[in-house]
Amino acid sequence: MLQSPPTPMPRIQVRGLAIQAGGRLVQQGLDFDVQAGEVLVIMGASGCGKSTLLRHLVGLQRPVAGTVRIDGDDLHAGSAAAQAARRRRFGVMFQAGALWSAMSLGRNLMLPLQLFTGLDDAECARRARYKLALVGLDGAFDLAPAALSGGMRKRAALARALVLDPTLLLLDEPGAGLDPANTARLDELVLNLRHHLGTTVVMVTHEIASIFAVADRALFLDDHAMTMTALGPPRDLLHSGPPAVRAFLQRGTGP
Repeated sequence: MLQSPPTPMPRIQVRGLAIQAGGRLVQQGLDFDVQAGEVLVIMGASGCGKSTLLRHLVGLQRPVAGTVRIDGDDLHAGSAAAQAARRRRFGVMFQAGALWSAMSLGRNLMLPLQLFTGLDDAECARRARYKLALVGLDGAFDLAPAALSGGMRKRAALARALVLDPTLLLLDEPGAGLDPANTARLDELVLNLRHHLGTTVVMVTHEIASIFAVADRALFLDDHAMTMTALGPPRDLLHSGPPAVRAFLQRGTGP
């Protein structure tokens, strides 16, 4: 008898997670997986805990309860060095970009390579230029972050998140503050990364158009129930999800 192939291990496993912000419990009972090559969007009303959840997924905050596992390994287990090594498996793009203003764009990208790879400066510069070109910023290596437009700054932050070649990428509100055209360009970049590089992506966003454009599945955090109340393909949730989820998604689907 033919046996079914083993189910591949999820890139991220979240079990029984409870999280807080400012000393206040914001979400509890979170249970979900993120599969390899998937784009998962975390959505919900402002203040529901989306960005707080992302901070827990990247190890910047410890949960009140429950676990986060990356490739089967508990994100918070072991020594500080072991935890730091796990965090280098993924790239993170923060909402404000978090570029170092005193460094050129190229130096912003070179620094992680210099710290963690042992490559010489010439190779670090070559890789930094390649990542900038990947996000449409070829020729911007010597620019200061202050010289960039909002859309360029977002793409630069994405390039830095990619510089160590992570196969897992976590993005916090990449379209925040951008016009629809620039938001759509970032969405296209995310899809290209998944299609061409097999990158697994977790993205926090309140942009309804982005949710439908990029998400394989969407996770809804309910700010009243303080837990997740839906998980599935966005169009399925739009048509058959809980009432609060349908109302949330209908905001961006027109009359």
